[in-house]
Amino acid sequence: MNRREFIRKAAGAGAAARFRLQLARGADSRGKLFVFVQAAGGWDPTSFCDPKANTPGELPINHWAEQAEIRRAGNIAYAPWDSNEAFFEKYYRRMLVVNGVDAQTDSHDAGVIHNWSGRIAEGYPTTTALLAAHYGAGLPMPYLSFGGYSNPAGLAVYTRLDDAQAIRGIVAPETGAYADGDPYIKAEDLQALRAFREAGAARLAAAPNLLPRAAAGRGAYLAAVSPEAAEGLREFAATMPTEDRLERVEEFGEFTSALRRQAQLAVLAFKSGAAIGADLFLDGFDTHENHDRDHVRLLANLTESVDFLWDYAEIHGLADRLVVVIGSDFGRTNFYNDNRGKDHWPIGSFIVMEKNQPWTNRVVGETDDLHFARRIDPATLRRDDANGILLQPKHVHKALRRYLGVADSPGSLQFPFHGAESLALFG
Repeated sequence: MNRREFIRKAAGAGAAARFRLQLARGADSRGKLFVFVQAAGGWDPTSFCDPKANTPGELPINHWAEQAEIRRAGNIAYAPWDSNEAFFEKYYRRMLVVNGVDAQTDSHDAGVIHNWSGRIAEGYPTTTALLAAHYGAGLPMPYLSFGGYSNPAGLAVYTRLDDAQAIRGIVAPETGAYADGDPYIKAEDLQALRAFREAGAARLAAAPNLLPRAAAGRGAYLAAVSPEAAEGLREFAATMPTEDRLERVEEFGEFTSALRRQAQLAVLAFKSGAAIGADLFLDGFDTHENHDRDHVRLLANLTESVDFLWDYAEIHGLADRLVVVIGSDFGRTNFYNDNRGKDHWPIGSFIVMEKNQPWTNRVVGETDDLHFARRIDPATLRRDDANGILLQPKHVHKALRRYLGVADSPGSLQFPFHGAESLALFG
């Protein structure tokens, strides 16, 4: 999409003068907004943010390394592959790279849970859920999920936005929501549903002696059906672009990506004050065959979509509040298999992005020439082969909890990281 089309779409979504005055509630809030981008399937950090050249006497790690050298943007090394250069050169000043993160598994199920909750076993919430529970109470849909791992663990409720246009039908179900003009819900059915909801809310409000978790659930439900929440949802629906102004779902090769559309909807939900956190999702990184052909296209779509997210947030006045975390299930092997692919490898990376912060333009964590994780001193964050620790997802999520102000929240205290060292990833 060229710059003129980008500005046209942003304006069509209400980027400037066409934004309704009711959106002031979202715009006036100065709290942070959170986007977690899941590169599902297991990305290859050695061709991205933890680049590896080939080692004499070993099998080739990367074919790009046969013709090009590792590059640097500021203090951050990156692989000179396709759109990597544009991404790192533009954003290294707002980027922290955490390399050498050991997922302790090469199973997708365990890797996804571990990398997005900080615990390899099921049951812990995503950090997005903790943030939504702490900062998004009373919002109509504080936690957006567009796919991937989005476990709220009873702390919050997430909203799936698979059909963005259905929001209008939910907000005003008595109006014509379909092409033939039929309402989303008939008037008599809507009246019965509203009566049922009001009766249920009254029973919940009057229920005595609830246990803490049930009481929290009651509070979340009552907040979700409150007039304020309904108005927030109406505000979001009012910003929703028509189908022709929504970012298109992209197709490249055998892959499909709605990542730009997800970013667009997340920013509009933030702008309206309807949400404060979102899990974005791009699948396909499990490249057991034709790794180079497919991974280069997937990484390009990932970086260009994250670039769009930042630009779109800038247009809507939200970029200074945005925190973006990018990661995956784990990494990929330090050699190619017989199908020109790469298989599962437990060592991965995270990227955390934010504007105007002193902890950016940095790399924490280290791997050797064959992409084995090295130990680091938890106090200095420097390599310490003798007494250091191996970085794990729990260290990243614990540091995020502390930096983002939820380390002592009820949710974090309910789901602690016992025995995890506290790392000063953010100073």
